[in-house]
Amino acid sequence: MKEKQGRVVRASSSLFVYGSLVDAAHRTEIIGREVENIPATIEGYERGRKRHFYLRKCHGSRVDGLLLNGLDAADFDVLDKYEEIPELYTRELAEVVDERGVHVRCWVYLPTERVIAPD
Repeated sequence: MKEKQGRVVRASSSLFVYGSLVDAAHRTEIIGREVENIPATIEGYERGRKRHFYLRKCHGSRVDGLLLNGLDAADFDVLDKYEEIPELYTRELAEVVDERGVHVRCWVYLPTERVIAPD
């Protein structure tokens, strides 16, 4: 469902991905089907990687990824298990900008302390 709120499109069925789910074959294997996607960027974060990819707030930075559209509750159930919520990640709303310049409020997986803690 997309609804316009001012200049931001709210898309509760969309997810910004920036790590292993950017790979189409891997994403299809996890979700069980192909999903519509569009290049997008999240501002104010940087991407890191330890055992898993993660985002962390970083003023002036940006991370390129994909905006997955048309996800349903069953897809999010599968993805939440894949991302090991709540142990490794939380699913939170964030704003991204797609390749057309449209601001979209969508879901993103952000790391817990367990992912980013020093080794």
